[in-house]
Amino acid sequence: MSQYEELIRQRNLLDQQIKEIKERERAAAIETIKNLIEAHDLKVEDVFSKKSSTVGKKVPAKYLNPENGETWTGRGKAPVWIAGKEREAFLIK
Repeated sequence: MSQYEELIRQRNLLDQQIKEIKERERAAAIETIKNLIEAHDLKVEDVFSKKSSTVGKKVPAKYLNPENGETWTGRGKAPVWIAGKEREAFLIK
């Protein structure tokens, strides 16, 4: 067996060992988490917040209608004044 083939065999063995250890540690972590949840009567909402960091925050306008000063953030449905047109011409600089 060449040195290259031996190294490939060793790598495959290591990959298998890594996979097995990772699975064991994952199972142990899940068990620990379950025990903590039960001990402290936690709910999903207590651990994982559903609030988005962008909720309630204003987004600055990205486009400007030069005729009347109306603006658009670029989110949602495009207003009539920009729909179907080259948007670069309306960019706020």
